Amino acid sequence: MQTKELEAYLWGAANILRGLIDAADFKQYIFPLLFFKRISDLWEEEYQQALDESGGDLTYAEFGEQHRFQIPKGCHWEEIRRKTTNVGMALQKALHEIEKANFDMLHDVFGDAQWTNKRRMCDEKMIDLIEHFSKYKLSVAEVPHDVMGEGYEYLIKKFADDSGHTAAEFYTNRTVVKLMTMLTDPKPGESVYDPACGSGGILLNSALHLKEHGKDYRTLKLYGQELNLITSAIARINMFMHNVDEFLIVQGDTLDNPQILENDELRKFDVIMANPPYSVKRWNQAKWMKDPFGRNIWGTPPQGNADYAFQQHIMASLKPDSGRSVTLWPHGVLFRDAESDIRKKMVEGDYVDAVIGLGKNLFYNSSMESCLLVCRMKKPKERKGKIIFINAINELRIERTNAWLEPQHIKKISNAYWKFKDVDGFAKVMSKDDVLANNGNLSLQLYIKMAEVTNEHNTEVLIAEVKKGQKKINVSLENLFTQLRAIGIEI
Repeated sequence: MQTKELEAYLWGAANILRGLIDAADFKQYIFPLLFFKRISDLWEEEYQQALDESGGDLTYAEFGEQHRFQIPKGCHWEEIRRKTTNVGMALQKALHEIEKANFDMLHDVFGDAQWTNKRRMCDEKMIDLIEHFSKYKLSVAEVPHDVMGEGYEYLIKKFADDSGHTAAEFYTNRTVVKLMTMLTDPKPGESVYDPACGSGGILLNSALHLKEHGKDYRTLKLYGQELNLITSAIARINMFMHNVDEFLIVQGDTLDNPQILENDELRKFDVIMANPPYSVKRWNQAKWMKDPFGRNIWGTPPQGNADYAFQQHIMASLKPDSGRSVTLWPHGVLFRDAESDIRKKMVEGDYVDAVIGLGKNLFYNSSMESCLLVCRMKKPKERKGKIIFINAINELRIERTNAWLEPQHIKKISNAYWKFKDVDGFAKVMSKDDVLANNGNLSLQLYIKMAEVTNEHNTEVLIAEVKKGQKKINVSLENLFTQLRAIGIEI
């Protein structure tokens, strides 16, 4: 199946639900059904391959070792498809049994949709959805893993478009994610962590980045934690759809209860990339003051804004030698007075490697300007005691309320970061002492002289254009007056 055909097929399932439930809730029904269909078709494909290998040995073909996922009897897609009454109940039971049979990999992966609530999802609608997904085989032969992964990501993006203000909870602009990956440059065998992983796009992109460059992406170890149960399930399915197995994604509140631990302490990672929820007001500040995991490194953020709680969690989770991070934030983290002491200590410790200002509309469904805060636990010799500031607010393409980075924008920004040299009006390398002289303020405007938008030449050109336009208007008015006088109307 071609990518465009797959995309139309997947979005067609969502359209069956339109008007029945809120668009923001589509994902809790569509993603589990899609995954159920995919693993059922994979099981059938593996079964046929085992039959062919064994010369028709049915017992051999059913052995668990022949299958990536176990599907108990009575729980296959085609068995549920034959149901005409209480379809939701049969489906819910099948999904539950599949989770039990594959507990280590699939526990809670199907979320908590109300399949048995007939007022929300009657049998007729359930049958319509199942029949829609039954139109095509989703085996690897028909839909290879890379095509399936692209289709799944397409669906995530479409649901984000439909979800309004809630989209940012599970979707980060993928062109920004690409830039973040270029800045951290994950290597084969390294560990990558996202403490607010949403639908898993940031984690997944690190693996795809290696694959794109012909490197062994399967040795990359991916870790994520996500607060929302449905979103964390979507992230795990996202990994499976892309044929990525080496990952651990858990559900829970990262600030209140970090769950990815080693010997009862925070696990340490080579790379952390994140787009945390910003300006969180409801968080346990009192618990943070005596944080059992030692994340209160530089101080306690204000109750009305947990941004620097997330940033300190990230710093505490990095390996002391190889650890590097990039975090997508609103510009306020660079200069707000309430966090100045925390920010100053971060600069004093020489952890800030780069501050990159991005343009507006790159936060999903928000017109705010964003920035990337790049940190390193141990800088290379040539970068020690220095910070590069990059003003990339004009490096984007914007159409109406949508914005994205084109490949040339990503290349320009990442090249400036890695070359670590001044570029007039675009990049400036400063010593950390200069930044500390500004009380640790990381605002880009303090360090980069913004390129002048107009100069004397531009002004002259502008005046000439205005005069030219005025001349055309005068000619048009004179022609109009002449025609009016010709028909007896005097002005």
